[in-house]
Amino acid sequence: MTSKNKGFLSLEFLVPIFAFVTSVVSIHFLYKFVVTPRAHELELRRSVLMKQGAIDSSEVKARSVFLVIKDLEPQFEIVFTFWGLMILGYKMAQVQRERAMFKHDLLRLHPGERVIPEDALDRYKEIKNTLERRPEWRDRLLAECQLAALHRFHATSSIQDAANAVRERAELAADHLDSGLGLVRYIAWAIPAIGFIGTVRGIGDALTFAEQAIKGDISAVTTWLGLAFNSTFVGLALCIVLMFVLHLVQGLQESLVIDTQTHCRDKLIDLMKVPTKEESATFA
Repeated sequence: MTSKNKGFLSLEFLVPIFAFVTSVVSIHFLYKFVVTPRAHELELRRSVLMKQGAIDSSEVKARSVFLVIKDLEPQFEIVFTFWGLMILGYKMAQVQRERAMFKHDLLRLHPGERVIPEDALDRYKEIKNTLERRPEWRDRLLAECQLAALHRFHATSSIQDAANAVRERAELAADHLDSGLGLVRYIAWAIPAIGFIGTVRGIGDALTFAEQAIKGDISAVTTWLGLAFNSTFVGLALCIVLMFVLHLVQGLQESLVIDTQTHCRDKLIDLMKVPTKEESATFA
């Protein structure tokens, strides 16, 4: 789980790039063919109604979602949100693939059979051969933990050392999984930051029309203030959604690590035995 995901041609590097490009392209076409034309149509209709004196009309007062997200900053916020969600979807699929290993018995122990240090190396080689035949199982956390436990048990003849090997490998995997969410945490920070940029830009541009507002024409000021508040609103709303999914995925990853350690303890560590001298003589 921690060995192959390195380099510029690894999935850990390519998936975020693919997700970003896909998000940019899809949101661009969404805005080009849906959001922008619809927002322009609503603005024209609202302008006509206001010129006709229907200021109190519900259609004039309504806040359409197209008008809220029509500007550049909300568009970038949506791009970043879909980017983060696609990465989290990949992370979630990773967890499901890892959990699928729980259904397979790599050790193939018979009921009542125990693992002794002299047999640990043979069990280790059997799992290695199985992984050679099933390349899609390579670098799975469960297989790595079992291999580490068997190797340590054969070398030290200590059940405690074998359990420590499982825990060390699981902790390494947990750190790897947590570091893999670093980009999503940056995205979750960047989304409201983009909203604040839109707020500053909107307020700054609104102030350039202050003289017109004093003369009674507040249309330009309200347009730019709309950008200011809409950018922050959209950014904070999307950040809440992304952080919720992030915490779900993080919880799934932590649960995977814990369940892997539990599985190794129940299916391997608890079945290990160091024979006494009398038992060793019997085996010999």
